[in-house]
Amino acid sequence: MTDQLRLMAVHAHPDDESSKGAATMAKYVSEGVDVLVATCTGGERGSILNPKLQGDAYIEANIHEVRKKEMDEAREILGVKQAWLGFVDSGLPEGDPLPPLPEDCFALQDIDVAAFALVRLIREFKPHVITTYDENGGYPHPDHIMTHTVSMAAFDAAGDPEKYAEAGPPWQPQKIYYNQGFNRPRTEALHNGLLERGLDSPYGEWLERWKTMGKGRDRDITTYVPCGDFFEIRDKALIAHATQIDPDGGWFRVPIEIQREIWPTEEYELAKSLVDTSLPEDDLFAGIRDN
Repeated sequence: MTDQLRLMAVHAHPDDESSKGAATMAKYVSEGVDVLVATCTGGERGSILNPKLQGDAYIEANIHEVRKKEMDEAREILGVKQAWLGFVDSGLPEGDPLPPLPEDCFALQDIDVAAFALVRLIREFKPHVITTYDENGGYPHPDHIMTHTVSMAAFDAAGDPEKYAEAGPPWQPQKIYYNQGFNRPRTEALHNGLLERGLDSPYGEWLERWKTMGKGRDRDITTYVPCGDFFEIRDKALIAHATQIDPDGGWFRVPIEIQREIWPTEEYELAKSLVDTSLPEDDLFAGIRDN
């Protein structure tokens, strides 16, 4: 059934697909699974985070088109399909008090408008499994939180013929997951593994911050997808988002061979399943492949 399996990954901005679950997607592509990235916004209000490109007048004037081209390159590297939902980046508000969000932005869209766009795409692509963000957005960016809200609404509505009838014939995905790649057990394992090898760890400050949050912030990891063989593809796709990622920056401080040895998986939290499965899992399609 592998050639019939379809996976949809719903993300807020271009580059999110390469920093969250990219190795998983590349693995499934290699197995013949049809994979589609749904990108909610164009990333128009994202800052230029790569210091090597800051101050570039062309990029600043054409950030939407630049990020689109970066997404095209990452898509080719990962071997996935990709679709834009067409909403406008909300930006990350900063200050005290926080400024209001822009009126035209994704985070302020009517939920029915945003869900309709995703339901239409679900009904066209017919995914068996969807990945998205948890209710905290992974981190509290307004677009990430809205992506969660829209994804959950669309998962429930896509199979209901009475909802969004103009979005096409109903299709019910069977499972939806939250990306949980930035979790405490993984971070602790990599941190300790680096120190044991006499190497510097980039995770010390992360772990100190986690101590102040308490265990209540930890998520239930249900699914560990082995994908270490695809970490190079993940990193190459991430580097393709040149305005967002410094190839000499923190994302790449842990050698891939050490990552493979210590923690060769990407992690997910099963949010809803309409099929029977046994936890923990090592496959997003557990319970679906044999049905």
